[in-house]
Amino acid sequence: MDEVKSIFEPRKVVLIGSSKMREKVGMTSPQLFHSVAYNMKKFFKGKTVVLDTHRNKGYTDLGQISATPDLAVIMLPPKESIPISETCAKIGVKALVMITGGYKDEQRRKLLKLKEEYGIRILGPNTIMGVINTANGLNTSFERNTMPKRGRIAVISQSGGVGACMLDWACFYKIGISKFAFVGDKIDVSDVELLQYLGKDKDTKVICLYMEGVKNGREFIEEARRIVEKKPILVLKGGITTEAAQRARSHTASIAGSDEVFDAAFKKAGMIRVGNIEELMDTAVALSKQPPMRGDNVAIVSNVGGPAILAADAVAKNGLKLAALAEKTKSKIERLYQGVDASNPIDMIADAKGERYSKVLELVLADKNVDGVLVINMLKSTFFEPKDGRVIPKIASKHPDKPIVDVPAGGEDFSKVYSVLGNTSIPLYNLPEKAVKALKVLRTYGKILGKH
Repeated sequence: MDEVKSIFEPRKVVLIGSSKMREKVGMTSPQLFHSVAYNMKKFFKGKTVVLDTHRNKGYTDLGQISATPDLAVIMLPPKESIPISETCAKIGVKALVMITGGYKDEQRRKLLKLKEEYGIRILGPNTIMGVINTANGLNTSFERNTMPKRGRIAVISQSGGVGACMLDWACFYKIGISKFAFVGDKIDVSDVELLQYLGKDKDTKVICLYMEGVKNGREFIEEARRIVEKKPILVLKGGITTEAAQRARSHTASIAGSDEVFDAAFKKAGMIRVGNIEELMDTAVALSKQPPMRGDNVAIVSNVGGPAILAADAVAKNGLKLAALAEKTKSKIERLYQGVDASNPIDMIADAKGERYSKVLELVLADKNVDGVLVINMLKSTFFEPKDGRVIPKIASKHPDKPIVDVPAGGEDFSKVYSVLGNTSIPLYNLPEKAVKALKVLRTYGKILGKH
């Protein structure tokens, strides 16, 4: 695993590309090369060496570099990449990240021969954006100044486009990321090895996968089963229809199979399957910030009636239950706030501020009949202000075994509350239905842990 570790944790990196070469169709271009160099020089805490194969000044040959790099990032067409990869292998470079694609079978075989002869590991080709490690600043993407916030979510994407969408999502919503791996064609470094690395990575708490196919299915499932005992694995599968599966085979050289087989395998491994990119990121945030839910019973605490009713509907649709609050809990709430009906869902009425949220949440979380809580705090048509939300993580910290998700429903309201609570332990969602799905995944992981 030392060579795989070098993909994410190199001390010295060489970037190999051209300031002049541009493919008619393909990723090789001066723009990509210069942008990757820009990001690496800006963010990477190790040493970055830039080797330009079409320039008279600076490094133009690997022999000019004094100390051997751990990692080489290659941004050349296949024909030019093969000899430079061979030189990298011969001088002792531990790993290659192959950004560009378009490799023919014979060229793939030549790359794999280098692995067999020299032990060099290869991520890709066709990774498009390679790898990101927020802990050491490693960033081989060509999106200038794009660096997600440091956090606990790792992403492995077989598609550059899907991975880029997830990267954009993470940056826009300031979602904390540990590692990003754009794996492309996977001719060498496999899903299994990446899972093994991330399973041991102290910075990673949740692993997200986008996959179109897998080559070593049995080994993949066995490794995933070991990891989910300590870390949840979320998976989004592409190519579930016959037509899409055919496209996936040519897209990233995937070995695809029937969706029913994949679904059964995911369940056997304890991996949690999601339906789309938004759900993948939403549930990853919940798993990275909150504990698994150990029972089915959800309490809803809201300052508005209608969205609370929609949340209650979503609870039932997702196979969860509305918690039957203890009579003691209900009577305490109703004594404190006359006019509030403490039946679940609890409508605290539109004039509820931080103090009321604090006391009601404290009583609800202390109730033995409650396994998780969904909070709704709308701003429009209420007296609630974003600063009132600060009481939610404070109360939640007193009950670390019960998950809480929060819904400042809407667009503008969501942004205002997110500016106050976005960096806290509380996951935020702009619709009740999304928050319930997050609770469902927390419950699913609770059941998975219960089986192990």
